[in-house]
Formats: sequence, C-alpha cells, structure tokens
Amino acid sequence: MRIKTLIAMATIISTASSCSAQSQTELLTPVKFGELIETNRQLTLVDVRTAEEYQEGHIPGAINIDQAESNFVEEVKAAVPDGNKVAVYCRSGRRSADAASRLVAQGFAVADLEGGVINWQQSGLPVTTGPMDYYLTPKGTTVAIQPLMHASLRIQFDKKEIEIDPVGKLGDRTTDYSLLPKADIILITHEHHDHLDPQAVKQLMKADTTVVANHNSAEILGYGHQMANGDKFSPAPNIEIEAVPAYNTTPDRLQFHPKGRDNGYLLTLDGLRIYIAGDTECIPEMADLGEVDIAFLPCNLPYTMTPDQLIKAAETIRPKVLYPYHYGDTDLSTITPALAPQGIYVRICPFD
Repeated sequence: MRIKTLIAMATIISTASSCSAQSQTELLTPVKFGELIETNRQLTLVDVRTAEEYQEGHIPGAINIDQAESNFVEEVKAAVPDGNKVAVYCRSGRRSADAASRLVAQGFAVADLEGGVINWQQSGLPVTTGPMDYYLTPKGTTVAIQPLMHASLRIQFDKKEIEIDPVGKLGDRTTDYSLLPKADIILITHEHHDHLDPQAVKQLMKADTTVVANHNSAEILGYGHQMANGDKFSPAPNIEIEAVPAYNTTPDRLQFHPKGRDNGYLLTLDGLRIYIAGDTECIPEMADLGEVDIAFLPCNLPYTMTPDQLIKAAETIRPKVLYPYHYGDTDLSTITPALAPQGIYVRICPFD
C-alpha cells in the first residue's frame, strides 16, 4: 500500500511539474509571435526543424538548431545570451512544443508559434532564404519577392518574372541585370533616373516582355503599355495591375512628384495584393486601396515620406507586411515599434 501511495505521489508531482513547464510556455498566434520577435530586443528566434527544412525557407532572423539532435539543449544554451527569451517554431507545432517543454525545464522563458510555419505562411507572413522572401497566395501558389536596390525589386509568380523600376547603377551600387532571368513584365512608376534606366530595361527584355509605364516613361523608352492613375490591365492570367496615384503633398516638394503624373501600382497575383507605392507622400487615395497584403512604402526626404508619414500611411493601408524602401540614410528605427503592436509585420531589407 505504501509503494502504491509513493507511486501516486510521484505521478502527481511529475504531472504538476509538467503543467508548470507548459504554463511557462507562451503559445502565440502568428501575429502575436511576429510582434514579439520584432519588438523584444532580448529574444533569440530558433527554428527547431532540420537543416534541410530551414534552408528551404525560414522566418526572417531565425537561427537553426534541430530539436532532434541529442545536444539540442546544450546548443541552445550556447547560442542564447543570458537573460534572453527563446521563441521556437517548427513546421506544424508538434516538434516546437516538445522543444519548448525541454527548454522551460532548463529555466528558459519560451514562446512557441501556434501551428508552426504552416500557420505563419497561411496568415500572410513571409519565410526567407536570404535573397528571396516567399509568400502564399490565397489559393496556395508561391510568390517570391527579392529586394534589389533603392526602389528596384523583382517578383516571381507562376513562372513569371516581374521587375519593378529596374535600375542598374546608383552611385557606387550596382545590380547586374544580365545575370537575372529575362522579364515577362516590367513595371515603371515614373521617369526619374532612380526608377527608369533604359539600359536595365533593355537587358531584361525578350520578344514577349510587357513593359507597363506612366506616360512620360513610355515616351522616353519609345515603347510600353501606358497606364494613368485609375487604369487597370491584366497582362497574364491571374495577374492584375491597377495604376494608383503617387505624388507629393508638402508645398515645398510639389515639384518633385506632381499629382497625376506618376504611378504607384496595386499588383494582384492570384488574389495576393501587393501595393508598390512609388514616390509618394501619405495621400488620401491610400484609404481607397482596399485590402492590401504587402506594401512597399518609400521613406526619404525631401522626395517622399518621413518615418512619421510612413507610419500614418501604414496605419491607413493596414497591410499584413510592410517593406520600407527607397529610404537612403533615413533612420527607420521608429517604424517597427510603432506598427508591430498594431499587427503589421515590418520587413526591413537592405534596399540601400
């Protein structure tokens, strides 16, 4: 009888210990998990999947320590600075839950991503391989985005190569477009030299490339499908382009980007809506864009927005993911703390 009592007591203690460990693990939705990893400066993000899974695409900023390795806990201890919280995730949540339990038992404060990286991507958030960020459309098709330089980026979707404002050289920075795939679609917002580079466009051209541009850019090139603010165009199945306004509103900046001349673009890929703002300040028309999944907003003086204007624009648009771009030497440090608590994931990439 005494042995049975001791066993029962041991079971109760073990169960209580397990429940205590679990209670110290924060199980967070993707939005809350994103807010945590963006705003907590004393946090280490750990992908506990295999190295092969990690290389296929991981949450930006994550290090990889496979929870299946026998020295997993020791590797975490070596990688995580004293006092840091640990945020863990796996594919669907099973392996990270086990990893979290083991780390809590070692005294770590741990947050776990509910539903894993599958839920993260289904919530409209990116995984990355380094040069490319990957998103899923509502129908599950992959969209890859690569920031290049300043206002230039490339998008891959459904075997289509889409180039935005390709420019080969700005100061001492270069992009060699001869090394990239030929473009199926090229979008040009306006004619300024940091957005329109005829030589880069020429390098990307093939026989069936569609060039979409505002009036002045098409005139300079001598070709292209001209779009004005409000125009819509579908150059391929499941690809829709809408030209939207982009202009300055501050009195001493009106000469840079007058209203009605330049384009921003709302690009819809299989239901995924990407807003490429071009050179603009925070303008009233942003309230009319509708749902936006990913937004590229410019942030540099005196030509586009201040950080405060960008924050206001993001609060108006409310994208799931925000990329500040065209930012030069602008201090972006206030943007993430302001927007992450509002559920906007800020992805700062080295455009400049």
